[in-house]
Amino acid sequence: MTSDPTSTRETADDASAPIRIGSHTLHSRLIVGTGKYASFELMQQALALSGTDCVTVAIRRERLLDEAGRNILDYLDLNRYTLLPNTAGCFNAEEALRTARLGREILLGLENPGADWVKLEVLGDSKTLLPDPVATVQATEQLVSEGFQVLVYTTDDPITAQRLKQAGAAAVMPAGSPIGSGQGILNVNNIRICLEYLKDGDEDYPVIVDAGVGTASDVSLAMELGIDGVLLNTAVAHARDPLGMARAMKMAVAAGRLAWLAGRIPRRLYATASSPAEGLIGSP
Repeated sequence: MTSDPTSTRETADDASAPIRIGSHTLHSRLIVGTGKYASFELMQQALALSGTDCVTVAIRRERLLDEAGRNILDYLDLNRYTLLPNTAGCFNAEEALRTARLGREILLGLENPGADWVKLEVLGDSKTLLPDPVATVQATEQLVSEGFQVLVYTTDDPITAQRLKQAGAAAVMPAGSPIGSGQGILNVNNIRICLEYLKDGDEDYPVIVDAGVGTASDVSLAMELGIDGVLLNTAVAHARDPLGMARAMKMAVAAGRLAWLAGRIPRRLYATASSPAEGLIGSP
């Protein structure tokens, strides 16, 4: 069943508790991407303001360099951030596997602790950027067999989510909506079912919303559902004020997590008076 904050050890005082993903412990539940910023300098500032301690980097060779030939890795504080290499832009399992292995080699050379994990994306087509579920499961199984801790991007289909966990994924990351669309969480019920299926008997299993976030309220909603974390990029990088949005996302994660642990009141069809009916001053 989906975790119930009233039946676990966590309380509202634990809203700042870290998240454990495989062998990694993150103190922020916000993972931020490094693409699409107007400059590496702006990216640096936004990452700092977001409060994240984990950033994801697309490892395909051409995406590590900007138009001036500068390497993005030179603009990331490797003592501050754990890097999460990702296989963005891969459209089949073989390409994703090669990219994941390349990422491991790069991070091993940098002595960054992120060398042993990967954010897996195996896309089905270039229009929707939705994952190919069969190829994603296949790639997950292979990477797990090679010792990777796999954080896997998937749709909000609960059955596929279950199969990815069974394949050994360290975390399942259902999309709120298509990558970069800014539509937020389109199917709250499916996210709830994913949580129920993935956390059944394993409350500590990490489930992270990945893709589709448009603004801070989307992040807060995800956290209020009981999601363990949110991964985003475009919502900050393409905001009118990326630095302001980075701060907003940090606060949204904290507020949504606190609200989930505090426990919302039930939705009711009719009004319920805030003041009791007893003891009213009678009319003269």
